[in-house]
Amino acid sequence: MELDLTQDQKEIQALTRDFATAEIEPHAAQWDRDHHFPRELFGKLAELGLMGACVPEEYGGAGVDFLSYILVLEELSRADAGVGVTVAVHTSAVTLPLLAYGTDEQKSRFVPPLARGEHLGAFALTEPEAGSDAGAIRTKAEPAGDGWTITGAKQWITNGRYSGTFLTFARTDQATAGARGVSAFILDADHVRVTRDEEKLGLNSSVTNDIVIEGAQIGRDRLLHEENRGFRVAMTTLDGGRIGIAAQALGIAQAAYDVARAYALERRAFGHRIGDFQAIQQKLADMSTEIDAARLLVYRAAWLKQQGRPHTEEGAKAKLFASEMARRQTAEAIQVLGGYGYTKEFPVERYYRDAKITEIYEGTSEIQRLVIARSILGLTERTLAVKS
Repeated sequence: MELDLTQDQKEIQALTRDFATAEIEPHAAQWDRDHHFPRELFGKLAELGLMGACVPEEYGGAGVDFLSYILVLEELSRADAGVGVTVAVHTSAVTLPLLAYGTDEQKSRFVPPLARGEHLGAFALTEPEAGSDAGAIRTKAEPAGDGWTITGAKQWITNGRYSGTFLTFARTDQATAGARGVSAFILDADHVRVTRDEEKLGLNSSVTNDIVIEGAQIGRDRLLHEENRGFRVAMTTLDGGRIGIAAQALGIAQAAYDVARAYALERRAFGHRIGDFQAIQQKLADMSTEIDAARLLVYRAAWLKQQGRPHTEEGAKAKLFASEMARRQTAEAIQVLGGYGYTKEFPVERYYRDAKITEIYEGTSEIQRLVIARSILGLTERTLAVKS
């Protein structure tokens, strides 16, 4: 069993960390306060190959493995979780399914602009009445000439306002309910209209939108995978995407721990550093232990996906544990800092707000437990999950 990173993985981890320290971390607090989406940042990330880290070089990516991409997400989220989720959705939920299910023409046409950061990607599955029950989507794709007319509304769409490519799911068989009869389509920005910018608890440097699709006319070249088989695309995408959200949670928790540890070594009370008191030592010990445990789960799931092995259960376990750990340990970081932790003078209150969403999107913790239970009990019914 080899638990160390390869030299290439260490190099991309260091590259991302250096960039995040210089270009993201100093601005993250202000972006959060201003609800600023740093669109210019993603061009810089693309220059380093980080907008298409695990995309093959022939399609404009850096050509690294999936675990290296997870390391990128962890380091970006350590600096700013909003940046992390923007890259995660762009890559895991749009670029990778295009590579997995697209024709040669679709891959050559749509993937390079995404990998080069010229377009951002958005994943349009969730609807107002189709969240965890994603099979209940109502958006329609009706035959029109040699293509379809798509009409519907989507909710919680990460990157929506700034995206150039939307991986969109619509019902092509109106007579069939549930997961069957859903197809996946590739839409452009001019096919959709943004109707709302969501006000959120955290992740304020990312954008989350409601969108409508008002009779968009598309050709057959926009169908991804097979007609009426789009739900497979969605569920496979979520299996891998959960690992990315787990990495985001891991990065948030690591950032909170770093601040808490540094504060414990500097803050003095009763004539001693607070890190000399056992109560603080125990908090930091628990934080470090749970972060290490989450990291092993996340890296294992990423390695399995990288090897082309089944990873549904392992990805769900990584996402479940890492997200709940991040919520717990960012709260503990606030406790270590005391009153300062509750203020915006220190970033741990932002980490706490950012961590909560990792228990909700890409499948709630309750959904992850169902995925895990059905796997360990050998049940065949797939649990449906939400992607923002």
